[in-house]
Amino acid sequence: MSGVMLKTAIYGIVRVTFDLIRDFPWWWGVIVLSFGLISAIMGVLYALMQHDLKRLLAYHSVENIGIILIGIGLAMIFTSSHLPVLASLALIAGLYHTLNHAIFKRILFMGAGAVLHSTHKKNMEEMGGLIHKMPWTAALFLVGCVSISALPPFNGFVSEWLTFQAFLLSPSLQGHFLNLLIPLAAAILALTGALAAACFVKAFGVTFLGHWRGHHNPHIHEVGWLMRIGMILPAIMCLILGIMPTMVIQWLNVLPATLIGASIAPTAGSFGWLWLTPISCQRASYSGCIVFGFLCVFIGMTYLFLHIHKRAIHRAPLWDCGFEKIIPRMQYTATAFSMPIRRIFGFLFNIREEVMTTTLKGGGQGLHYRLRIRDRFWDWIYKPIIEGSFWVSRKFGKLQHGNIQFYLIYSFVTIIVLLLFLR
Repeated sequence: MSGVMLKTAIYGIVRVTFDLIRDFPWWWGVIVLSFGLISAIMGVLYALMQHDLKRLLAYHSVENIGIILIGIGLAMIFTSSHLPVLASLALIAGLYHTLNHAIFKRILFMGAGAVLHSTHKKNMEEMGGLIHKMPWTAALFLVGCVSISALPPFNGFVSEWLTFQAFLLSPSLQGHFLNLLIPLAAAILALTGALAAACFVKAFGVTFLGHWRGHHNPHIHEVGWLMRIGMILPAIMCLILGIMPTMVIQWLNVLPATLIGASIAPTAGSFGWLWLTPISCQRASYSGCIVFGFLCVFIGMTYLFLHIHKRAIHRAPLWDCGFEKIIPRMQYTATAFSMPIRRIFGFLFNIREEVMTTTLKGGGQGLHYRLRIRDRFWDWIYKPIIEGSFWVSRKFGKLQHGNIQFYLIYSFVTIIVLLLFLR
């Protein structure tokens, strides 16, 4: 559902604008770009506030659809400005991210499903230390986190890097409004990327690192090999799409060539599959294979340096800030992690914080903190629609009397009305 169904709207926008209409004003692209920016920044902010692991991933789908719309909006603006090569670059970036999102979100949702299968919990506040019990799931979930955070050498970096290249070429546009809007949009996209990285530091750190935070310590075990293979295959694809982007662009080349009449494939692969040069090597180039090679060498040298001598690694007591004994309740929580962002962007959310005093068994008093964060868009848009649908359903439900005579009357009236209209 997250990887494919959400893309049907993207398909509709691309098909209608670039294939059926073809000639449209530049402000259409501004509208798509603006909605993409709003979706990206709001999606990642709402994801940062979540404690439910699957809900956090769902809000990141909103963010990634926004990034895809940013690429499509830029392509529409460039097309209206008669810059087909730049339009092809922006469209390739949006389509590449469409493919990337379908793959790395698959890892993350299946990783969340593996955690739910093993712990029977979705609340990150009740997890922790799962990397010791579920090392395979932790490693594969980390691959998804790195990919969705747009960090090299995985696939999410390539599509967002191409989007930034389209932004950097925006001075070719004419008009003061666009030259003001597009740099601002690039800054918002950069902020979105930073917040996404922070969000998945929270998701991975709170879920897999530290110690178990739950009230009960269940029997946690690694999932079976069939579930692991379901995560291993897309993890491999994330790496392949990240280190061999020129081959993917050659495969996607037919779409901008057909819809726009231009393509970046000849320039993107002008130096072979090793280097990605979207417009020209003088402007920008990237090699995922070289980055991946340097990372492997660095990790290998670090491992050898630490393990070649038995005394290279020294174990010492944890620095405990003056506490005599660290307990799991003293760990960083998901609520604490998102607190700075909540203080800065709190006006965007419907936040209710409660501190209640409770009486303990021994006669003392304890404090109970409760935080509730509601989505304003849910209250403004979706909740009225749902309540209206239920109201209409209840009204129509009154027609169901359970009496066969009434149903026959309904059928008779319907037939009469149809005959009158068909005359």
